[in-house]
Amino acid sequence: MTETSAENSATSTARPAVALLGTGIMGTGMARNIAAAGLPLTVWNRTRERAEPLADVATVAGSPADAVRGADVVVVMLMDADAVLDVLAQAEPGLRDGVVVVQTSTIGPDGTRRVADWAGQRGVQLLDAPVLGTKGPAEQGKLVVLASGPAAAREAARPVLEAVGARAVEQDEVGSGSALKLACNNLVATLVESVAESLVLARALGVDPHLVLEAVRGGAMDSPYVQLKGTAMLEDALDDAAFPLAGAAKDTRLIVEAARAAGVELAVAEAVQRRFAAAVEAGQGSADLAATFRAPR
Repeated sequence: MTETSAENSATSTARPAVALLGTGIMGTGMARNIAAAGLPLTVWNRTRERAEPLADVATVAGSPADAVRGADVVVVMLMDADAVLDVLAQAEPGLRDGVVVVQTSTIGPDGTRRVADWAGQRGVQLLDAPVLGTKGPAEQGKLVVLASGPAAAREAARPVLEAVGARAVEQDEVGSGSALKLACNNLVATLVESVAESLVLARALGVDPHLVLEAVRGGAMDSPYVQLKGTAMLEDALDDAAFPLAGAAKDTRLIVEAARAAGVELAVAEAVQRRFAAAVEAGQGSADLAATFRAPR
């Protein structure tokens, strides 16, 4: 495993034509940074209105096939493996020989195997490259890219990886990036749920929950994320989602499924999955993942 960064790696002189499929919360920020890097860009989204705001920096295509026609690198940022495979199937008529598909969605090892099978049957180079970060880092070009795949595919996509990320953690085996993403997202999910439960507990015991954040501030248990999400919970500033709870619930399901397939019991992750699912059922799916704080307890 290697790590590269935008600061310490030489910027590629190549300017590949790029297509980006999926201009949601993450894809929009990524698209703007790809365009800002001077790469020719075409974008597509299932709901065209969500892609139109990018018309000032990119060509907005009417179909996946039109978007990828002539592209050297195709970036995919969608909800799950089914959506990725469906959109790639629609894009297939426009894919040129030698194209590199950079799959950045969180789809887990099993989903990645399915996409890899699709790519292998069509001679498409696949780079499994989910990203760490939410809306802010996507807009700032400060994502961490977990790029796994052949060196040739990584190098072909290097200008794109450098445009969207502050650094990349690279592995040779396709699927390793998706496995690493689940391990990292498990940390995110359990941390957010732990903060929510600590604040709920303080309130239930008659203590001002703000004092929890004050007590840990600057200590070994503190982190910027603890303060950020804890403050959002207490101020009820949860409707502008950096990472929607529905997506986090999907990710925790993938975490639990992958752990079970690997023969590992993750009792805490399973409990977090149940809590996130309950919050989604309570109508919080479009809110930030910290809206688990709102779930009935």
